[in-house]
Amino acid sequence: MDARINEGYIITDSIHVGETEFVFGKLDSNIPMYVTWACKGGDNYYWGHYFSDPLDAKKDLLDRAGEELEFQKEREARAAEKPPKEQDKECER
Repeated sequence: MDARINEGYIITDSIHVGETEFVFGKLDSNIPMYVTWACKGGDNYYWGHYFSDPLDAKKDLLDRAGEELEFQKEREARAAEKPPKEQDKECER
């Protein structure tokens, strides 16, 4: 499998939450740099967070994925909260 690369960063890790993927990338240069992005469709990277420390970047990757997971859970819970249907009233004869 070919390596995924965006803006020179090699994508080494990813976490999928719903339709969003969060990725971790490393730029090999004189000064190593790290990034996390949200990604849609496997190649639409956005909202980059840039770091010089790899552990800070890994934590950010996990935090971002966790926040999205919580958002998805809350959205699912709100969707499940439907107003109760009016109970059928039976007419007495």
